[in-house]
Amino acid sequence: MLDYPFRAVDAIVAIAALPVTFAVLWMLLRSPIGGRLVAVPSDERWHEQPTPTFGGVGIYAGFIGGILLALAVGAVEWSGELGGILAGVTIVFAAGLVDDLRHLSPIAKLAAQIAAAVIVLASGLNVEIVGNDVLAWSIGLLWLVGITNAFNLLDNMDGLAATLAVVACGYFAIDALTEHENETVLVLALALGLACAGFLPFNLRPRRGAVVFMGDSGSQLLGFGLASLALAASWTVAGTTVATILLPLLVLAIPILDTTLVTIARLVEKRPVTQGGRDHTSHRLVYYGLSETKAVLLLAIVASAIGATALAYNVLDNGRLTAIGVLVTFVLLVQFGSFLSDLEERSRRGAEGPEPSLWRALVFEPRRLLEVFVDFVLICASFLAAYLLAVGGAGTDFERSVYLSALPILLASRYVLFVALGVYRRVWRYATARDVVPIAVGCIVSSAAAYFILIALRPIGSFPAVEIFVIDAILCTLLVGASRLTLRLLPEAQGRRRHRRRVLIAGAGRAGRGLARELREGNEARVVGFLDDNPRVRRRRILGISVVGSLDETDRAIASTRAEEVLVTIPEAAQERLDAVVNASEVAGVPCRIVRRHVEFSSPEPVEVAQP
Repeated sequence: MLDYPFRAVDAIVAIAALPVTFAVLWMLLRSPIGGRLVAVPSDERWHEQPTPTFGGVGIYAGFIGGILLALAVGAVEWSGELGGILAGVTIVFAAGLVDDLRHLSPIAKLAAQIAAAVIVLASGLNVEIVGNDVLAWSIGLLWLVGITNAFNLLDNMDGLAATLAVVACGYFAIDALTEHENETVLVLALALGLACAGFLPFNLRPRRGAVVFMGDSGSQLLGFGLASLALAASWTVAGTTVATILLPLLVLAIPILDTTLVTIARLVEKRPVTQGGRDHTSHRLVYYGLSETKAVLLLAIVASAIGATALAYNVLDNGRLTAIGVLVTFVLLVQFGSFLSDLEERSRRGAEGPEPSLWRALVFEPRRLLEVFVDFVLICASFLAAYLLAVGGAGTDFERSVYLSALPILLASRYVLFVALGVYRRVWRYATARDVVPIAVGCIVSSAAAYFILIALRPIGSFPAVEIFVIDAILCTLLVGASRLTLRLLPEAQGRRRHRRRVLIAGAGRAGRGLARELREGNEARVVGFLDDNPRVRRRRILGISVVGSLDETDRAIASTRAEEVLVTIPEAAQERLDAVVNASEVAGVPCRIVRRHVEFSSPEPVEVAQP
């Protein structure tokens, strides 16, 4: 247990990172050396004025200064892990600085990042969340290189990367003081976070442009440093739990999500992923009405809220509360995604008025809130039912512990798949059976993913995981699909309680079926039957509606269905056939109307061919 005097000393010596960063940047801005590192505006860049890019130099100086002072006063002891992290950070910083001075190819930068990651892993910072050494090294390399590039891409707006780094460092420092007590992580987190704080006054200046950018040297330093902190904070401790796994992922959720979305968008558009652009989440927020400062503030609030849930998982270390925390986390993410969609639609319509509210961005979207909550209940219910069926009761203490470990993994996997497959973007009132397919895919794939993650993280012994996950995938598909189709059928059920005019449609072809669908969705009328001369559909049901007879049987059909109106959708039928329908309607005293649909396609203009 770390004692409080030690904590105070750590806090005091780490403060040195802030004034060192500030002093170095202040001096560089006033020296001719800094004039060599300048970013010129271009179509791929967000800024509009030539701006120095030596901010990474100040951040690196402050970070190293804070750590060296901590070593000098004995606040932290030298270790192989600390040396490996410092060496790796120095390598990516140097590669970034060279890239700022003279452009490096993506391959060269990737090689430097891999070399730095190998040094960190070889220094003893092992990934112990999995037992296989090859898999552990693969995860470590992917994590270190991935987060490094995530922050490199995230550095696209004044103050964004540094602000999110301060948030992340704060959570890693709190975790190092409370749950996973670690002197090295505490010093590293405080030094890196305070170095970023020293950089922000030069970079985040509301209503004024930045006077310095961090450049690739700074963004790669931040990404690699935070990735190393994540490994040292929780992924190298014994007795790994689901909460331990989630901590780094959720603390760095915004950079991970932004990089994932940008990568997918650029691959779809067949653009190089490494090429700069204005397609990041922060850019979209500005395009759709927020100021740059408010965009950074919104992303910082989302990152802080998600990080708080991750920290709560570790402090409470309770499977049930972790499951609820996963719900809260994905509510925030789904709401945030909904907010972005709302902004895009608002911009497309050219809507004017006050800027969108940050409060509405996070909590006000009742329909999606209800959907996410209902899914949480149904996912938990289906997994519990699958467990009880496979185990044959409550099971042993070991089986219950595995179940509680698997539940948050399944929830996170299933929510990720539901979001990726657009389940929360659909308007379920107008859903069809085809819209249930993404739910089935999400349930099946998430069950498989949760199974492999579970067996990679902990021994499960004789726990019937395969049977449980298979049963769960089937049950959850049925339950979630039924909940959405209930939303589809509910307006119809409500409509039956009030009187709707009873309509008989003459013609069960494409036009008649289309009209029946429109009347059903509008709830203004109830289609009580079709009339059609095709003998193959006689007495059958189409769209759940009976074909009650031919056109010659209109009088009998009106009487048997108690129709109040007849709509004819086959105006091209023989005149005598239409006359039979009209006459029968007049005799029965119900109105008869002919419905014509006209679709006009624009013809391409003729192409003139030059004559020789």
